[in-house]
Order: sequence, then C-alpha cells, then structure tokens
Amino acid sequence: MSENDRPAEKKGLAAVVADDFSVWQAVGGLRGLTETVLPSILFVIVFTVTGETVPSVATAVVVVAACLIVRVIQRIDLTPALGGAMGVAISALWAWRSGEASNYFAIGLWTNGAYLAVLLLSIIVTWPLIGVGVALLRGEDQSWRTDPLQVSRKRRYYAATWLWAGLFAVRLAVQLPLYLADDRVGALGIARIIMGPFLFGLVALLTWMLCREPANRIVLGDAEHSKGRD
Repeated sequence: MSENDRPAEKKGLAAVVADDFSVWQAVGGLRGLTETVLPSILFVIVFTVTGETVPSVATAVVVVAACLIVRVIQRIDLTPALGGAMGVAISALWAWRSGEASNYFAIGLWTNGAYLAVLLLSIIVTWPLIGVGVALLRGEDQSWRTDPLQVSRKRRYYAATWLWAGLFAVRLAVQLPLYLADDRVGALGIARIIMGPFLFGLVALLTWMLCREPANRIVLGDAEHSKGRD
C-alpha cells in the first residue's frame, strides 16, 4: 500500500480528537519530524563549524527545498510542509539580511508570542481557543461554554487552553534570554529543537487525555452530579 492510499492520519491539534493517541503521529511521523527539526539542526552545526551566517542559512534553505522536491517526486501533499518551509524562508532571509545568525530563530519567538497572546485573550473573553477548536473538530456546537450541565467539559477545555498557553510561555522564557545574549546561537538552536515537536507532542498528549471523553458522557456525568446534590 502506498502512502497516498493509506487512511489519513490526524496530525497536530487534530490528533487530540482521535480515538487513540500517538505522539509520533501527532508530530507528523518520521517525515514530519525530519522536515521540522533537520533545517535547524544543520543550521546550528554549520554555524558552529564555520561561524558564518550565509552558509548556515543556505544549508537550511537547501534542506527545506530538498524535502519539498521529495514530496513532489513521491506525489505527496505539499500542504503540511508549506507552512514550515515558508517559516524557514523568512527566518533565513531575516538572518541573511541582518547578518546575525540568531535572527534565524527570531520569527519563532514572534510566533510563540503571538500564539500566547491569542490564547490568553481567548481565556479572558471566555472563549478558550483549544476548547473551541476541539468542539469544531468533533463537529459539535459551543454550548459547553454556557450549559450548566457541561461544566466538567468546560473545565477540561479551559485546562487544555492553559496547557498550550504554558507551552508558548515556557518557550519564550527559555529562548528569549538566549536570543538576547551574545554568542548563544548553538544553545538557542538546541532549545528550539528540544522545545519544538517534542514538547508539542507532550502537550498534545495531555490535551488528548483531558478532552478524549465524549461530550455526551461528560454531560451525563455532570447531570448525575447535579441530581446528587439535589
């Protein structure tokens, strides 16, 4: 069976609504992991060896281009890789134009900051984004926000949203000081790699554990709890 003939696997946030969870599947498997971390790994290695920004940037761009070409040759959907490829292209351009290798990682810091701000805002306005996303992925409505019989589900969705906010906050807390420090490109790159798909997979697993119970069972549990109090 070819890769194109296999059933579509749920990756990223979609993996948290699957019946069974696989961290490996959530991060995109070997291909997804390679396309995500290999450009940064080689960028750090080349910069450590040469101390030059241009060859480091060129290496990362070549790797991304090669991954896209392989997808085209194998007739595999390019969509999952395009976002990452665009990110690498912008990062590479920023580092090349500025002459500062650390700027290769700057777009990631901005992205994490934006995600953190959006998640916190969603909590403040009582529309916790992960809960909204999980409900949409399941084809459910958003009644859990106001229905007193779904209070347990609501708490789970708030907790999941806080988990993701914590992910982006931790990334910033670790990586921003390294970015602002001098001669810390290697340490910044390693932190970026470790706190990328691996930390993502862990938080996705915890989210799945929080949100895996079907909504009707959660509602039933809340209803029984409410009757017990009466």
